[in-house]
Amino acid sequence: MTNSLRHAFDEAAKLSDQEQEVLAERLLAELAAEDDFDRAIANSGEKLAKLARAALAEDQAGLTRPLEEELP
Repeated sequence: MTNSLRHAFDEAAKLSDQEQEVLAERLLAELAAEDDFDRAIANSGEKLAKLARAALAEDQAGLTRPLEEELP
């Protein structure tokens, strides 16, 4: 455990039991959300590659235009 995390837990230990429960729930929810995000990204590689290939094909076929027009 890092010193920063140890310090955070030491500070959290000073909170009331109710505040500690709220903090623990928030921390666990944050960790779960991060895991969900990591899994979503890890599983999206082929989907992103397919979208990239489609976008390149549209561009090569002349079906796209610049986001911003070039200034004279």
